[in-house]
Amino acid sequence: MRDLLRLVRAHNLIVAAAGVLAGGWIALGALGLPAPLGWAALSAVGLGTAGNVWNDIWDEAGDRANGRADRPLAGGRLARGTADLCVFWGVLVGLLCAALVGGALTALGALALVLMALYSPVLKRRGLAGNVTVALVAGFPLAYGALAVGRGAAGLVPWILAAWLHLGREIVKDLTDVPGDRTLGRRTLPIAWGEGAARRAAAAVLWAFLPAAVVLPAFAHYGRWYFPAVLVALGLVWGALRRLAASDDARAIRLLKYAMPAGVAALVLGRVAGP
Repeated sequence: MRDLLRLVRAHNLIVAAAGVLAGGWIALGALGLPAPLGWAALSAVGLGTAGNVWNDIWDEAGDRANGRADRPLAGGRLARGTADLCVFWGVLVGLLCAALVGGALTALGALALVLMALYSPVLKRRGLAGNVTVALVAGFPLAYGALAVGRGAAGLVPWILAAWLHLGREIVKDLTDVPGDRTLGRRTLPIAWGEGAARRAAAAVLWAFLPAAVVLPAFAHYGRWYFPAVLVALGLVWGALRRLAASDDARAIRLLKYAMPAGVAALVLGRVAGP
């Protein structure tokens, strides 16, 4: 059971469901759990399961080269058939739950599935295109929740900011995956441009995120409580930039991981805590 939870990346599924709920709360300007939002959260869990397991199936050889024995497939602790079943049930649950909400959500869910299916075998081999794809999909939960409650436009700023932050993190993650990516013939940014150029590209994305995280919500008329709250996320991003400059990529990745929920919490607070 522990390996199965690792395979589907249960902690990431919880984050995805929470992101959908947050997107709905941001759009509504209030906390609550209307039925469409609940179905959308379950849909995100299903879609995330399919995408995570599909990625591990394709990355099995690369994970072995990177010494990722903690991955159940690369470590030989789960069979390929089990992984295939997880993909099947994830797709089924994800699309059925989305269909209970409406056609627009189903279409967005199907688009996310297509992008996740193309990522490992096709898009990741193309460097920046793969990073952008992951960033867009990672921002989907916030837009997904807003769309589920019938206010899709309210999810645009959260989606942009989440995707922006994920883009920087994905480039940094590629720096730690170079051996496995070479094994699989991928042309990620560190391989195509060199590790120094890729590190500078990640830093540029993250430095640009800092003012964007203030300016975009200001233009979208977020409440005053957003701005002090977002300082926690911005501080974590600044810390990640310092670690990146010191070539401490693993620490930078961890700090950026913590910055994501901190930023989402600030977005929610900026909508539900009043003007």
